[in-house]
Amino acid sequence: MDSDLRFAILIDADNISDKYIKVILDETANNGIATYKRIYGDWTSPRLASWKNVLLANSIIPMQQYSYTTGKNATDSAMIIDAMDILYSGTVDGFCIVSSDSDFTRLAARLRESGMQVIGMGEEKTPQPFISACNQFKYLDLLYSNQQEQEKEESPEAQPGVKNTETAPPKKQNEKRKKNDLKGIRNTIRAIIDKFSDEDGWLSSGKLGDQLSKRMPDFDVRNYGFSKLTPFIKSLGDYEIQKMSSGGGQKQIYFRLKEKKAR
Repeated sequence: MDSDLRFAILIDADNISDKYIKVILDETANNGIATYKRIYGDWTSPRLASWKNVLLANSIIPMQQYSYTTGKNATDSAMIIDAMDILYSGTVDGFCIVSSDSDFTRLAARLRESGMQVIGMGEEKTPQPFISACNQFKYLDLLYSNQQEQEKEESPEAQPGVKNTETAPPKKQNEKRKKNDLKGIRNTIRAIIDKFSDEDGWLSSGKLGDQLSKRMPDFDVRNYGFSKLTPFIKSLGDYEIQKMSSGGGQKQIYFRLKEKKAR
């Protein structure tokens, strides 16, 4: 993805914790440049007090939205109005909508209709319709757990030694994986290989990764405790993996389905 893409980060403070701020900014930086950084909430409320120092440190603009009635999330409307204003300004190429609220599903779909790249970020509890409306979706709680584990491993108190990320066992959040998640991933990979592989059944890792992200917006190997696609595919056990020359003489990783031996 073009590293010069300009993004507007819009955060719903009503249901996102300030502890995720580094993950939010890092994930945006992986995709482009944050030209807008705004967060929405009722800043007169004591429950948002923990956000204040975080905002100053990361140059995020707080947008005040009073709660008109108890039990109603007034920030949704303010975020949606601002998002459309920014869209029509023509100053960005995409949006990072940070919320676990399904109320932003139509907004994400509308932004994509206008050619925007939409990255959603929220916790695992985020409803599927919002996830599906985004080009990509990042689970903040899983990425935060990854970040915490990595910091522990790199701390002076950690055991000495070099960790091999290619063969290291999945991190503990991997225990949360549901069998139907992996079944869905396997079915999607099979469909991609059937569609795009060469005559011998081989498909490049680049093409596989690109198609997986298009078909499954929330797919991210880090959700399963891996840092790269190849070790994750290897862990599934269903595929041959080989490094072969591609056009231009460069070596690239290729995958194909293992042939089932006849009994």
